[in-house]
Amino acid sequence: MLMERTKDNQITITVSTSVDSFGLQRMIDYVKYLEATSKSKPKQSDINKLADEVNASWWKKNAKRFIK
Repeated sequence: MLMERTKDNQITITVSTSVDSFGLQRMIDYVKYLEATSKSKPKQSDINKLADEVNASWWKKNAKRFIK
Protein backbone atom coordinates (compact mmCIF):
# COMPACT_ATOMS: atom_id res chain seq x y z
CA MET A 1 0.00 0.00 0.00
CA LEU A 2 1.24 3.46 -0.85
CA MET A 3 -0.17 6.72 0.52
CA GLU A 4 0.96 10.15 -0.62
CA ARG A 5 -0.21 13.71 -0.12
CA THR A 6 -0.32 15.83 -3.26
CA LYS A 7 0.42 19.53 -3.61
CA ASP A 8 -3.28 20.37 -4.01
CA ASN A 9 -4.13 19.01 -0.52
CA GLN A 10 -5.31 15.61 -1.73
CA ILE A 11 -4.29 12.16 -0.50
CA THR A 12 -3.72 9.34 -2.98
CA ILE A 13 -3.85 5.75 -1.72
CA THR A 14 -2.73 2.90 -3.94
CA VAL A 15 -3.56 -0.67 -2.89
CA SER A 16 -2.86 -4.07 -4.36
CA THR A 17 -5.57 -5.79 -6.41
CA SER A 18 -5.46 -8.61 -3.87
CA VAL A 19 -7.26 -6.40 -1.32
CA ASP A 20 -10.81 -7.57 -0.61
CA SER A 21 -13.17 -5.23 -2.51
CA PHE A 22 -15.90 -5.43 0.16
CA GLY A 23 -13.52 -4.32 2.89
CA LEU A 24 -12.08 -1.65 0.64
CA GLN A 25 -15.56 -0.29 -0.11
CA ARG A 26 -16.32 -0.11 3.62
CA MET A 27 -13.12 1.85 4.13
CA ILE A 28 -14.03 4.23 1.27
CA ASP A 29 -17.51 4.73 2.75
CA TYR A 30 -15.96 5.56 6.12
CA VAL A 31 -13.56 8.06 4.56
CA LYS A 32 -16.50 9.68 2.71
CA TYR A 33 -18.30 9.94 6.07
CA LEU A 34 -15.24 11.56 7.67
CA GLU A 35 -14.99 14.02 4.81
CA ALA A 36 -18.70 14.87 4.91
CA THR A 37 -18.73 15.43 8.66
CA SER A 38 -15.32 17.04 9.10
CA LYS A 39 -16.78 20.52 9.67
CA SER A 40 -19.90 19.41 11.49
CA LYS A 41 -20.15 20.50 15.11
CA PRO A 42 -23.57 19.33 16.32
CA LYS A 43 -24.78 19.90 19.85
CA GLN A 44 -25.31 16.80 22.00
CA SER A 45 -29.00 17.71 22.25
CA ASP A 46 -29.27 17.59 18.42
CA ILE A 47 -27.59 14.19 18.37
CA ASN A 48 -29.94 12.88 21.05
CA LYS A 49 -32.98 14.18 19.18
CA LEU A 50 -31.88 12.53 15.93
CA ALA A 51 -31.17 9.26 17.72
CA ASP A 52 -34.63 9.33 19.32
CA GLU A 53 -36.26 9.96 15.91
CA VAL A 54 -34.35 7.11 14.29
CA ASN A 55 -35.18 4.72 17.13
CA ALA A 56 -38.87 5.66 17.08
CA SER A 57 -39.04 5.20 13.31
CA TRP A 58 -37.27 1.83 13.51
CA TRP A 59 -39.54 0.64 16.33
CA LYS A 60 -42.67 1.70 14.43
CA LYS A 61 -41.57 -0.39 11.43
CA ASN A 62 -40.38 -3.41 13.45
CA ALA A 63 -42.50 -3.62 16.60
CA LYS A 64 -44.75 -6.33 15.14
CA ARG A 65 -41.70 -8.59 14.80
CA PHE A 66 -41.18 -8.50 18.57
CA ILE A 67 -44.67 -8.12 20.02
CA LYS A 68 -47.21 -10.85 19.31
